[in-house]
Amino acid sequence: MTTRTLRSTFSVLAAFGLTVLTGCMEAPQVTRADSDLIGPLAEPATVDTDSGTCFARATTPAIIETVTEQIMVQPATVRSDGSVDSPAVFRTVTRQQILRERREVEFETPCAPLMTPQFVASVQRALIARGYYRGSINGTLDARTTGAIERFQTAQNDVHTGTLTLKTAQTLGLVALPRDQL
Repeated sequence: MTTRTLRSTFSVLAAFGLTVLTGCMEAPQVTRADSDLIGPLAEPATVDTDSGTCFARATTPAIIETVTEQIMVQPATVRSDGSVDSPAVFRTVTRQQILRERREVEFETPCAPLMTPQFVASVQRALIARGYYRGSINGTLDARTTGAIERFQTAQNDVHTGTLTLKTAQTLGLVALPRDQL
């Protein structure tokens, strides 16, 4: 067998193995902020037919901070004349602290018909104007664009997934705000 044939065979077997493994797993459940169960993450973006609004789901990562601190094990002993008999003894303790739990979220997104190359190019221009994007304006949601969207969302305290949310598009001035938000 040639190397190319071996690679192809390995790729097919690996894909088959992953398919079998994912078939055995239960899809994680997602809850909205108001704690309503909204179904498994495996479902595609949904459209609310009543309002014409599109929704997407994503998993936001946990934010974990490593904290290192010095804890006094034994205080210093000081003589009556103020000189130190024995210095204080400290112990270094390092621990990890979860600042934000990992969570699955559902959020509003611009619907698929709106996500044209011209609209994506407008997103890229808006991110360039705000200093978040440094790539070419090509009208595609490539890694640079999604990274810039995520950095902008983090700065705006929005769900930072790299997926363009309706809130992010409104903040960038690309989607009209509803009258009640004016």
